Amino acid sequence: MEQVLAEVLPRYLDQSCFAMVLGGPEETGQLLEHRFDYIFFTGSPRVGRIVMTAAAKHLTPVTLELGGKNPCYVDDNCDPETVANRVAFFRYFNTGQTCVAPDYVLCSPEMQERLLPALQSTIARFFGEDPRSSPNLGRIINDKHFQRLQGLLGCGRVAIGGQSDQSDRYIAPTVLVDVQETEPVMQEEIFGPILPIVNVRSLDEAIDFINRREKPLALYAFSKSSEVVKQVLARTSSGGFCGNDGFMHVSLASLPFGGVGASGMGRYHGKFSFDTFSHHRGCLLRSQGMEKIYSIRYPPYTPRNLRMLLVAMETRSCSCTLL
Repeated sequence: MEQVLAEVLPRYLDQSCFAMVLGGPEETGQLLEHRFDYIFFTGSPRVGRIVMTAAAKHLTPVTLELGGKNPCYVDDNCDPETVANRVAFFRYFNTGQTCVAPDYVLCSPEMQERLLPALQSTIARFFGEDPRSSPNLGRIINDKHFQRLQGLLGCGRVAIGGQSDQSDRYIAPTVLVDVQETEPVMQEEIFGPILPIVNVRSLDEAIDFINRREKPLALYAFSKSSEVVKQVLARTSSGGFCGNDGFMHVSLASLPFGGVGASGMGRYHGKFSFDTFSHHRGCLLRSQGMEKIYSIRYPPYTPRNLRMLLVAMETRSCSCTLL
């Protein structure tokens, strides 16, 4: 994306107005020394803190679209094939390298037993018996992230997939079971084709598990019961929420997209992007006439003038122009 933007933006935009700077931490650090009207950053919470600290020196407002571990609760009252289709689609989309992919599934042991064969069948249908040869499965972006993801494959027990090839930066669509909350795969955003399943015994236990952790960028709940989905929505906090589907809420320009807490701040997409980069400037214009009427707001203050002001405010629904 960096290469595409570096090529396309100068071609179509006025370079005296728009500038693009390529670089790493050193260049970004120098850039942040300057004063801007607004800073928009998407990346990790660690770098988000650095950006926000630099912005604070100039009292520059920021939008931070960070990441985190997006939970996916699967109720016992579900069709496992439907859940498998939707979860596999948005977990392995772009080889799992999206900030809104589900980072782990919460479900009962009984639901896990029903879900695993459905996921196995779905993965085979999506990517074939040999996913490595599938034109529909990408590769990990670089060697650094491949090494990081390969280390996460050692967590829990591999139930589906688990194959990898460093020379091709290939990691198969993988499902992990018997995963413990303290393992590395549950401590960091995965950003790859690995899906851990963590067992819970009830909806309450799932909600407690979610609420013990940092607030996620996205949260998903699957159930045939609308009441269960509403319970998850009402009793948790997240940047976005989707019931019985995955990350499709991000595709709707009519909905705001953004994080909360450790997953970021601010919102964008559609008109929300325009609002984010706009200053909503309050403006009142009036003439110099009617000064005798306006004079009731001036000292010396009297009970009569106060009553007149209160009446004026009531008749104008608390938008009194005399004030």
